[in-house]
Amino acid sequence: MIEVRELCRSYGELMAVDQVSFDIGRREIVGLLGHNGAGKTTIMKMITGFLEPSRGSITIDGKDIISDRRAVQRRLGYLPENCPLYSEMTVVDHLDYQAALHGIPLSQRAKAMRRAIERTELGAKVRARVATLSRGYRQRLGVALAILHEPDILILDEPTNGLDPSQIQHMRSLIRELAGRATVIISTHILQEVEAVCARVLIMRAGRMALDSKLGEIGARPRLLVTLDRGPDEVRGLLGRMDGVTDVAHLNDDGMRRCYALSVEDPAALAPKVAHGVSAEGWALYGLEQERRDLEALFGAVSSGTGGVVNDGSAAVAGQEVAHV
Repeated sequence: MIEVRELCRSYGELMAVDQVSFDIGRREIVGLLGHNGAGKTTIMKMITGFLEPSRGSITIDGKDIISDRRAVQRRLGYLPENCPLYSEMTVVDHLDYQAALHGIPLSQRAKAMRRAIERTELGAKVRARVATLSRGYRQRLGVALAILHEPDILILDEPTNGLDPSQIQHMRSLIRELAGRATVIISTHILQEVEAVCARVLIMRAGRMALDSKLGEIGARPRLLVTLDRGPDEVRGLLGRMDGVTDVAHLNDDGMRRCYALSVEDPAALAPKVAHGVSAEGWALYGLEQERRDLEALFGAVSSGTGGVVNDGSAAVAGQEVAHV
């Protein structure tokens, strides 16, 4: 459905997006994560055709976003960050104007508007001017405008921004419903949003793709974390030979203390053997624990660059760096 290849976008000497590649299939719900400045919004603007790449290509259902921009954009629904709205318009006028821009025929316009209003629970504010709306209602109007024409691809930048807890629950349900016929990309700083609705996560770091993984695979291969005062060669020589250890990765240093991650089948069963082996060598053991492997821990490790970077096969694109933590 969406194919992104070697995508780059620079602003002078600043490389905002640097050789990013990924594929997104039809009716996937994908979460796009990263700290501020990681390149998320820039990627979404390029996918929607609002910003041209410096290099690389974006193809949507076989159509190039540059050469077939209008044809592609007719199939897109986009909620930008801090959704721009016309403050003097009423909610219903804004929807009617958007419907006209999308070329929805007059005979179908009322039905399309009614459906968007119901889906986003805007009924109480249809005659209100945008300037009088709360932040939550403005956000819901932005979503209504994005889904009004029943797009095949929906790109949402912070869709729950400003919503209260009950509205967030409703928005999650709506996104799941929309994914029944549309491909959905969500950018958010709220990790719970990704865990609640997404099947896959892309994490950006400093303009590059740091991780591309299915959420179901996060936590599938826990490792054993060992903190010692020995160098990598010594540690690999001792622990790498133990039965049940398939890999030893050097994660980071804190003075004389060095943290290693052991890839093992059963961390709980191997921990006593590791402790015994280290003790027998007379080494100082500062830490021994099973690695925490949820989205929050993964995001922190990937974003900070402390997770040990390898290509473990969870990336959709060969050659991309993939954090394995």
